[in-house]
This record gives sequence, structure tokens and C-alpha cells, in this order.
Amino acid sequence: MALPFFSSTRSIPDITAVPRHIAIIMDGNGRWAKQRFMPRVMGHQRGVETVREMVRACRELGVEYLTLFAFSSENWRRPAAEVSFLMQLFLKMLEREVGKLHENNICLKVIGDRSRFDAPLVRHIEEAERLTAANSGLTLTVAANYGGRWDIMQAMHALSQAHPDRAAAFDEEELQPYLSMYYAPEPDLFIRTGGEQRISNFLLWQLAYTELYFTDILWPAF
Repeated sequence: MALPFFSSTRSIPDITAVPRHIAIIMDGNGRWAKQRFMPRVMGHQRGVETVREMVRACRELGVEYLTLFAFSSENWRRPAAEVSFLMQLFLKMLEREVGKLHENNICLKVIGDRSRFDAPLVRHIEEAERLTAANSGLTLTVAANYGGRWDIMQAMHALSQAHPDRAAAFDEEELQPYLSMYYAPEPDLFIRTGGEQRISNFLLWQLAYTELYFTDILWPAF
């Protein structure tokens, strides 16, 4: 069910308190490993530990939504062995962590284009979302094979299919329920680790008025 319509273009969010929604690009796993003369995959494994720490911290602080950019639609260009490892790591984390998330009343959602994922991974994603759907604590969203442009385009296509008579004249309020994160408020705080200062096609619609924080700290050390 979509939230009541809210746009930060109409009301600038109050960030004096704990952010309601934090979105993070987890960058720097490969460089962290390289600095330690380790294979890149070791950086990804250590990055999972940081994810656990971040989820725990957000839950304890009362953050309602945490969104993590795990795998962009551009990441398929990486070496095939690394992509395969990341897919297997995602699958293993679903198998190992979903029960713990459920025990802690955390709702897991996965956004992005699932068409390129193997059937076992899609099945585990669907099962994890079903298991945790009724949980009322932190909503943890993992963006996998996600791109902000893709999100806007799929929302426009879905809206035009649902309301062909409105295709030429729909507005912001009508489009919002068809975006991948229709269920969440716009992020109050965006964090990118690893030193790059760009949003890299992540939540393009939702980050319009979000506070941006960039740090040189690599994700495994964050």
C-alpha cells in the first residue's frame, strides 16, 4: 500500500532529529581489500559485516527505513567472476540472515529489475519478502540490479498501462505510487562511502532534496 503522497518539493524535511530514512551507497569494498593485498571478494565479505552493524545501529536509534545500494544495473560490467561471487553472496545472505531479520521485527524489501537474476535467487527474495512482510520495525530495502532511470521509466510505463487516458498528462502525485519505493518516505539522509561525490543513478526521483554526505572512509571500515 502506498504512503499518503508527500514530496520534499513541497515541504523541506526536518533533519534536526534522528533521520527517518537513510539511503547509502556502500562503496569501497574492492579498494579496502586491495589496500590489504587481499582478493576483491574479501572486501565484499567484510562489507557484509558493516551491513550487519549498520542495520543494528539503525534499529537501536529508531531509524524507520534503511535503503542500501547493493548492486547497480551498471555493475554487470564488472568481471564475470566478481559478478558471480556477488550473486552467490546475496543468495547466501538471504539464506543466513532473513531469519534473524524476522526475529528482530525487520521488514525486508528488494527493489530493482529481477529479470537477470537466476531462479533460485528470485525465489529466495520472494520468500524473504513474504516472511517479513508483516514486521513493523525497521524497513530494510536492498537495491539490487537497480537504477534510478530504470525506476522512473518502469513507473511511467506502469502508470500509462493502468491509466492510458492519462498518459500524456499525469503529474508527480500520480506517478509516485508506481515507483519502486512507493512504500517509504523520501530519504532524509544520503551517505556515500569511498570518496566519490556522486549519486550514481541511485534513487534519482527520491533524492531531490535529501541531505548528501560523502566520506572518504571505505565501506568495510565505515
